[in-house]
Amino acid sequence: MKKCILPLLLILGVLLTGCSSDSTNAGGKQTKVKVGIRNSELRTWEFLKEQAEKEGVEIEIVNFSSAYDPNEALAEGDIDINAFQHVAYLDSFNAKNDTDIVPIGTTIIAPLGLYSSKYKSVEEIPNGAQIAVPNDPANWGRALLLLQEAKLLKVVDDFDGNGGQDKIKENPKKIEIVPVDSASAPRVMEDTAGSVINNGVAVEAGLNLKDALIYESSTAKPYINIIAARSEDQDNEIYRKLVDLYQSEKTAKFIEETYNGNYIPTFITLKELSSYKEIYSNK
Repeated sequence: MKKCILPLLLILGVLLTGCSSDSTNAGGKQTKVKVGIRNSELRTWEFLKEQAEKEGVEIEIVNFSSAYDPNEALAEGDIDINAFQHVAYLDSFNAKNDTDIVPIGTTIIAPLGLYSSKYKSVEEIPNGAQIAVPNDPANWGRALLLLQEAKLLKVVDDFDGNGGQDKIKENPKKIEIVPVDSASAPRVMEDTAGSVINNGVAVEAGLNLKDALIYESSTAKPYINIIAARSEDQDNEIYRKLVDLYQSEKTAKFIEETYNGNYIPTFITLKELSSYKEIYSNK
């Protein structure tokens, strides 16, 4: 009987060791991190995967389609961190879903722009023209701020960053706002005077930031992209190491060269990031 039990114990030990080695090293520390992203930053995270491997950290990239929010996967524990959203979107998600996901580092600004296949300047857009905007509240609000910067309209005094027809205070040119799914924004350019398009969507559609009639500048602070984690993991040593790798000069250079200036590396402190709502003041 003892002769049978000993081999079984040895096999069980090997199996258990094999399972744990996926995420920990011999010292019991986590070495594998599941990172949820969207396709627009895939090349950046493939680059970071190589850099992290040199530091003894394995990155597993989990690429989500637009049909599933990586924040849901993070809240449910299916991934460890994610990197696909700006801070204003995260705040909106937390409020709507009663989750406690927090930024642990900033990454890029992917400026949102107003594109047109009919006009070459904002000044050419006629009275009563239709302009398409992303229909989710955070990016709709972002689009309104951009159109305000273009002097096409003015948002309400108590603007909170979220969009909606009721968030427009002044509309002297009687612009008709047409909310559309963000992924279809490039396609509706032919049917409208212009379309406000998220940078990642624009890049995938073959548009460059330089093609935009106007793109974010002073309105951009709420839309700095972030790496996010569950609140209980915000001080995780391995996750912090990945933030440091992202915020390195080497990664910044890679982003600038790879995305032809469409993504702008933006590394600020979390304290500075927390004041982003100040840009909403219209008083």
